[in-house]
Amino acid sequence: QVQLVESGGGLVQAGGSLRLSCTATGRTFSSYAMGWFRPAPGKEREFVAAISWSGGSTYYADSVKGRFTISRDNAKNTVYLQMNSLEPEDTAVYYCAAAKGYNSARYYQTQTSFGSWGQGTQVTVSS
Repeated sequence: QVQLVESGGGLVQAGGSLRLSCTATGRTFSSYAMGWFRPAPGKEREFVAAISWSGGSTYYADSVKGRFTISRDNAKNTVYLQMNSLEPEDTAVYYCAAAKGYNSARYYQTQTSFGSWGQGTQVTVSS
């Protein structure tokens, strides 16, 4: 397993942007698919975005598609979530997660697919 630490959260006005980062410990980061989740009403955590081990495939929730971009730098053991055109509804604690495996990003849409989680970073969007 890997240990994950998120950063980059903060307070931003609606329409603004933030970039979240998640850095992993360990030497096998490139063997993990990565994802971002946030809490949602009626769910423990809602899927936001995922990226495959190589970065070759990505997948997004409909609610963020076209506004958020997930990327990774395996040399830096880091995955990013670029969030643009933020809306007050995006306010949440964002959690980074890691899943060991080589499937395409579409496979990783549920929190049960992931074995390692970060502590979360708060994103607040004011109207």
